[in-house]
Amino acid sequence: MRTNSEPSGETRPAPRGAKRKPVGERELIWMMALLMALNAFGIDAILPALDTLATDLGAAGNDRQYIVGAYLLAAGIGTLVPGAFADRYGRRPVLFVALAAYIALSIACALATSFEMLVTLRAIQGFAAAGIIALPPAIIRDKVGGDKMARMMSLIFVIFLLVPAVAPSIGQGILMIVGDWRMIFVAMAIAGVGMSLWVYTRLAETLHEEDRQPIIIPKIVRHMTHAVTLRETIGYTLGSALVFGGLFGFINSSQQLIGEAFGAGDKFPLIFAICAGCMALANWSNSRIVERFGARRVSHLALFLFIAVAAAQAWFASQPGETLWTFVPLMAANMSLLGFIGANFGSIALQPFRHIAGAASSAQGFLRMTSGAALGAVIGQAYDGTALPLALALLATAVISLAFVLFSERGELFGPPQPETP
Repeated sequence: MRTNSEPSGETRPAPRGAKRKPVGERELIWMMALLMALNAFGIDAILPALDTLATDLGAAGNDRQYIVGAYLLAAGIGTLVPGAFADRYGRRPVLFVALAAYIALSIACALATSFEMLVTLRAIQGFAAAGIIALPPAIIRDKVGGDKMARMMSLIFVIFLLVPAVAPSIGQGILMIVGDWRMIFVAMAIAGVGMSLWVYTRLAETLHEEDRQPIIIPKIVRHMTHAVTLRETIGYTLGSALVFGGLFGFINSSQQLIGEAFGAGDKFPLIFAICAGCMALANWSNSRIVERFGARRVSHLALFLFIAVAAAQAWFASQPGETLWTFVPLMAANMSLLGFIGANFGSIALQPFRHIAGAASSAQGFLRMTSGAALGAVIGQAYDGTALPLALALLATAVISLAFVLFSERGELFGPPQPETP
């Protein structure tokens, strides 16, 4: 019976198709990043249109947030599905199914005739296209491990986060040129077609023959349960779910908070881009230092700094008349710190599971996305015209995240670097 321990250097047969379509590390990083970025584009490009969309379809108040929240929550639930199939049939065919769903449902969203119909389609889209979120980490884990995986995931996040930085501007540009929010969903479908062609022509299968797992439901359940209950990793999965729940809360309410409460108006896409750009820059910085200092040392320090900045956010938000001049720098600082937390937490959590990387990535992605999306929806709905609910949520989620990490590490933080383990 196969265990989840790392191999001892034995020669392993190449995955099917590896010689037919070789892809270098740099191209693989770009490809995986832009695959994941389809998900980000599907969320952030529509943000500038939420007000117009809500007016056209008769949505009131905070209800507009469901366009984002339904997608995020359904995507988290959907991540349970593709991993087991990808461990059996390979990464490529499951990716194509997810991409096809993303394209078809983007077109369907463009044709929606009511707010309820659009929210339903967004939920189906998030669920069906979950493979574009769950599989890239498994593909990277097929190739590398240790702190090198953390470095590659950081580089992926650099490129991935450039999309949230520019997606609202793209959505705003479409609105200005075409004047129809439906064309934003058409743009999503076009992006999906482009990625499908790239994956089809360039990505070889990365799953090794010896790592293929049969579709046996009890065994899959055991693998997934193990991936989200192992003490050494569960704290990192739950910890990242919490801090990213705070981020999702910001995304859900960002248009109302920045565009309306702080009066930024049409400058909202630029301000959102600054915050997301800071997060991308932090991920690039992480990729340069993580193999030297180790994913644990870097992410633990970043989490302590995140708590300090969130405390400052809460203090400023509790003062009367807070302005963009205090909110944006502090929010950008915490998004930067997330750049030193997200990729590292995810790599640490996936490290022990090379032989079941697909199932493990799905299970951890499910727990991370559903918890984060649900928490983000609650935070977004708590919006009261000020930044205080968001600031308090960021502080609380970071403190609880630290408690989970302490549990996984048995009270000892700042562990040494981990070597690459293929």
